[in-house]
Amino acid sequence: MNQQDRLRARLEPYYSSELTLAEMADSILALDRRWRIFVLDWVVSIAKTDTEVARRFARQASFALHSLGREGCEAWLQAALDAYFETGREAAIVALNELDQFIAAQRKRSRGLAFGSVSKVLQLFLQGLEGRPLALKTSDLILTDSETLYLPEIIDLYPATEENFACYRACAVHQWAQCWYGTWRADSIAKIPRREPMLATFHYLETLRLNACLARDFPGLARGMQALTPTPEIWRPLALELQDPAATVLDSIRLSSDHWDKPRPARFAFQGILDPDRVQAVLEARLEREQQQIRLARARHAEEQSRAAMRQTPENDPEIRRLETSIRQDLGELPPACLEAASPIEYRRYLDAQQAERDEADASLTYDSFAAGTYLYDEWDYTRRAHRKRWCALRETEIEPDYESDFVGETLTRYRGQIRSLRRSFEALRDEYRILKKQPDGENLDIDALVEAIADSRSGMELSSRIYRKSRRAARDIAVVFMVDMSGSMKGWLNQVQREALILLAEALQNLNDRYAIYGFSGNTRKRCELYRIKTFDEAYDLEVRARIAAIEPQHFTRMGVTIRHLNRMLDGLNAKTKLLITLSDGRPYDYDNYDDEYAIEDTRMALYEARQLGIHPFCITIDEQARDYLPHMYGESGYVLINDVGKLPYRISEVYRSLTS
Repeated sequence: MNQQDRLRARLEPYYSSELTLAEMADSILALDRRWRIFVLDWVVSIAKTDTEVARRFARQASFALHSLGREGCEAWLQAALDAYFETGREAAIVALNELDQFIAAQRKRSRGLAFGSVSKVLQLFLQGLEGRPLALKTSDLILTDSETLYLPEIIDLYPATEENFACYRACAVHQWAQCWYGTWRADSIAKIPRREPMLATFHYLETLRLNACLARDFPGLARGMQALTPTPEIWRPLALELQDPAATVLDSIRLSSDHWDKPRPARFAFQGILDPDRVQAVLEARLEREQQQIRLARARHAEEQSRAAMRQTPENDPEIRRLETSIRQDLGELPPACLEAASPIEYRRYLDAQQAERDEADASLTYDSFAAGTYLYDEWDYTRRAHRKRWCALRETEIEPDYESDFVGETLTRYRGQIRSLRRSFEALRDEYRILKKQPDGENLDIDALVEAIADSRSGMELSSRIYRKSRRAARDIAVVFMVDMSGSMKGWLNQVQREALILLAEALQNLNDRYAIYGFSGNTRKRCELYRIKTFDEAYDLEVRARIAAIEPQHFTRMGVTIRHLNRMLDGLNAKTKLLITLSDGRPYDYDNYDDEYAIEDTRMALYEARQLGIHPFCITIDEQARDYLPHMYGESGYVLINDVGKLPYRISEVYRSLTS
């Protein structure tokens, strides 16, 4: 059988047309030899889902590989498949046909600085500034709606990475400055001109005023921003006027109406655009919401203080402080109504409405609502200091083994030296001996026991015969569950090293005879929490388990509390001296339906507390660089390890397991 016949044999299960088979075989054979297997494997994999998308990929694979290389080609294909699963076939075909645009974007990305590589740093930087917390998102345009800062996906304006990062930072700081220094005050936003060229003139003048504000408060940062684009000579007198500390956005509005006909100045690189109507809509909705929230928060505070032994002023309440700061940004001051608490009747109605909403949701969430094998679990609501009963639905499901993938074989080949070393170190744990003291017989004298016996004899007591030491092989009675994050953030390289780490660990555990299970988890709202069986306690580490590990793919979000409670229940039913729950994750708990921030952290912390109450020892292995902000609160100072170098995860996970169980 020649090479073309072998190719046709792989493709025949998916294509019945001789013409199509010949076309695809010719496309693959025309590739460089080093790329043929790569493309064929992808074509077969895609054809299982959609034969037309696979055919389009095969037709363009040669050009993609020559233009982008193997990794770039795979990124282009993954983008098309993401479009397929989000929208459908047509979207995937459009993405495949836009190869030239993808190549241009990749080249731009290689020259510039990507948002993903700086977003965490920028978020931490903004957290250090004053005012309302602001979210960061990508957009084709630089702007803010006063709650979210929108930044470009890539900045490649400068040859050096440091300059592009400075531009990113300047964009974020300038938009923050609009929110903090009064560009979007409720009493002036309606006066901002909407039409060009007056809006462009106002935007430039307001940027000059904000630059002056930043120069007073952050002189070093302001110098870097102004260096990106200097102020033209014609605008310097107006810039001097706007440098007055008493200048406000109203001065920028006034000057823009007087000087709109001047020659257009060059835009600052970080300037972006203004959308006053968008901001006004967000601001009005926020004011209505927060003015009600602050009155309810004051009522809650008053009720709590009436029950507390110690009295605190409302200004020390974190929620009230946050709302006051936000309202002052929008109005310049707190309205008198915001200084008063909601009446007891109003506050009680609010609590009753919240409870009614939860009860209505609870009523619809019953065992009868779901297929067999669905479990219902409570979720901790820290705001009311109580569990939401039967709030989350979790279902165990199988991962379809990927027998065709050679991922396990490639991993065993790549890490064969490390696997041998890990096996030897784990065998040492199996053969570990425990020294027993004060024995009636043994291999060696127990010096401490002998000295004690002689002292007793000299004091008139009978000489003890228990003066020997002997060793006995230590019995290991351990049950471990590995809880593996399968959220959507575990894509690409992260997914690969995670699977490699599990393979190395399982290979090292072969000769140790510890009982262990591996489960993946993901969530997509409280009604669709998934637990993926990769290896149960009763299964051997066999070909099927290896194929399941190879098939691990990112899913949805990171709802951790319900998964921990389910695994607590599983471990509690086992008879073992030591029970461990080891989580492998890349970030903090999060789900789509408002399961985020403090709520998600507190629910996870409570689930971990419930584990400890059952005698289960939880531990977390994370690759999230911000883990120190929240993991000590959840797991304790010694209950987690941060692995900064993702590439070392396959080695470190085995080291951590060995240290936890030795």
